[in-house]
Amino acid sequence: MGLAVFYLPDLGTDTDGPELVLDGAEGRHAAVVRRIGPGERIRLTDGRGSFAEGAVTASNKTGLTVAVDHRGEVDAASPRLVVVQALPKGERAELAVEMLTEVGVDLIVPWNADRSQFRANPERVAKTESKWQSWAFESSKQSRRSWFCEVAPIASTSEVTKLVADAALSVILHEEATTPMASLELPTDGDIVIVVGPEGGITPAELEAFAATPVRLGSTVLRTSTAGVAAASALLARSRWS
Repeated sequence: MGLAVFYLPDLGTDTDGPELVLDGAEGRHAAVVRRIGPGERIRLTDGRGSFAEGAVTASNKTGLTVAVDHRGEVDAASPRLVVVQALPKGERAELAVEMLTEVGVDLIVPWNADRSQFRANPERVAKTESKWQSWAFESSKQSRRSWFCEVAPIASTSEVTKLVADAALSVILHEEATTPMASLELPTDGDIVIVVGPEGGITPAELEAFAATPVRLGSTVLRTSTAGVAAASALLARSRWS
């Protein structure tokens, strides 16, 4: 079993001393909810590639003290993997965010597509963005990532169009496409952007706006909550996982 991972935005340096204190909400969660105690070894990360490991020397209801004996840096992945996820209904949104984070997607962009059935009033937008960010944050820790998955603000179709245009490779998933995704040549840097439509599918107007060739995963039709992770996994198997 791997080390439990907790978020600490300021990891200091070797010259700051051998101990780090994990307090605040994250520290209370580690000590009270996870019941991490003295002698247990954990990893602390800033979510931006840096980490510190060591044994817990003290634990109380306010947090933990860790004796650091190892530090490291993980380079940011390249190319960056971005998934534009049309807003799903109900619990499928949480499932999509968790799975995309676990497989290694770098940025999730919630998309209010024409058929998303999402009423974008300010209160609902703020609540939805907060939920998605929280799911990605917790899943990043659970999957022991040194670079946490980020969640962008909810995007309009015009904003997604710009992402697609600026990408090194754009992957528009569409059930009627004839081009197989396996035939795509992968770039070595820049952004790979995967666009996943809503339950009702991407509209002809949206496809025209994206001005990119749609592709298919296979002969079956996947739900919006699983299509993104299937596409991301297929691309990762030909790049970072190879």
